[in-house]
Amino acid sequence: MAIEFQGVTKKYPDGTVAVDDLSLTVEDGTITVFVGPSGCGKTTSLRMINRMVEPTSGTVLLDGKDIRETDPPTLRRGIGYVIQHAGLFPHRTVLSNVATVPLLSGWDKARARKRAAELLETVGLPAELGKRYPAQLSGGQQQRVGVARALAADSPVLLMDEPFSAVDPVVREGLQDELLRLQSQLGKTIVFVTHDIDEAVRLGDKVAVLRVGGRLAQYGTPSDVLRHPVDDFVAGFVGKDRGYRGLSFLSADGVEVNPIATVDVGKPVTASDDWRLAVNANREPRGWLPPGSTVEGELAETDLRAGGSLYQEGTPIRGALDAALSSPASLGVVVNADGQVVGAVTAGQVLDVIENHPGSVAADHG
Repeated sequence: MAIEFQGVTKKYPDGTVAVDDLSLTVEDGTITVFVGPSGCGKTTSLRMINRMVEPTSGTVLLDGKDIRETDPPTLRRGIGYVIQHAGLFPHRTVLSNVATVPLLSGWDKARARKRAAELLETVGLPAELGKRYPAQLSGGQQQRVGVARALAADSPVLLMDEPFSAVDPVVREGLQDELLRLQSQLGKTIVFVTHDIDEAVRLGDKVAVLRVGGRLAQYGTPSDVLRHPVDDFVAGFVGKDRGYRGLSFLSADGVEVNPIATVDVGKPVTASDDWRLAVNANREPRGWLPPGSTVEGELAETDLRAGGSLYQEGTPIRGALDAALSSPASLGVVVNADGQVVGAVTAGQVLDVIENHPGSVAADHG
């Protein structure tokens, strides 16, 4: 279901212009991210889609129909909406929170609760959490519940207003992965608001960069915005390191994966002059054993030094470079889809591939 902004402006009685003549189309089944500094009209633009804010002029079309032809409560029940702090009802259980929209839509209680339980599983939460209250959940779990509740109406449209900005970076990355996984299965039309350009280029099929005063500065694919910013404002907003961000769209084909020396957690080890990667019984990385380390008895995880990030084979080359640069051994650990060690890469190997790749954003910008 496509969303179209046609010359949309929002001007408040005090003369403040929050959104100025916005025209763009959010294509059916895609994620479009509104990104920009504070005061650029990102949230206002989002909230005009479900009529939480009424435009001063212009038209918003949903599947070709003017949203003003549908009364606001009916419109909102048919559009999923996720906000920064999940917005859960504190006095209701998790299951009851998720079942809210189906109940408002006229579903009977048993059917609504069954649907809620299915959605908890869909967003990666165990069924037993359905009996808990929001205060008993972590921030990341609360956000997942918020996503489940937004999906409960089974609407083709999902609005997300900085939904992951209140959680720590590790949880945030997991929630981003979850959203991309869900989108690959469900194919919703998603409008996502963030102030974080990294989040925008990671999630968006299209990115709309807004400038202060609510004017659209650039609208295009993440790669286009990074590689060809239309002016100094966009170039400054995406950052001088946009070449590094552009590696998110570059394949790691051609990066040779080398064998890596490993030791087993829970087994005796001998001394060595080299870094060695410790793995568990499933061949999953657990940390690094530094050169010259002496271990009495069996190797324990407390003997290890924390490693850098992991690079999953088949994903963009940015992850490979990050793994190599963040590793205390200067070896980026490569894992398969099951998290098992495949080998290692060095930063030099990755940079050689980047330098010789014709589609490299880094090569374009130096």
